[in-house]
Amino acid sequence: MTKGRSTSLDERIEIVSYCIAHNRDYTATMEKYGVSYQQIYSWVSKYEKNGVEGLVDRRGKSKTQEEMTEVERLRAEKKLMQAEIEQKSMEIDLLKKLEELERRRR
Repeated sequence: MTKGRSTSLDERIEIVSYCIAHNRDYTATMEKYGVSYQQIYSWVSKYEKNGVEGLVDRRGKSKTQEEMTEVERLRAEKKLMQAEIEQKSMEIDLLKKLEELERRRR
């Protein structure tokens, strides 16, 4: 079994094309490109189901405003507001501490 590595979309397309062109020889594809059997199998399946779009890596990507439902959008806004409140609270605490230190100096 090979160790995983990062691949670009172009590499994934090339790997899937090679595998399909060589009668789905996953083992030969694995040896040629240094990618695991399971990964190649997964990419071929995704390609057959969704075409090239299926090979796009979407990990860590958040939805755009247009793709979000109303509930998802409101949750995202709430999360942002909570982060802002926490930031402001930290700033207030810092200013209070600074005032206290200045008062002690006098």
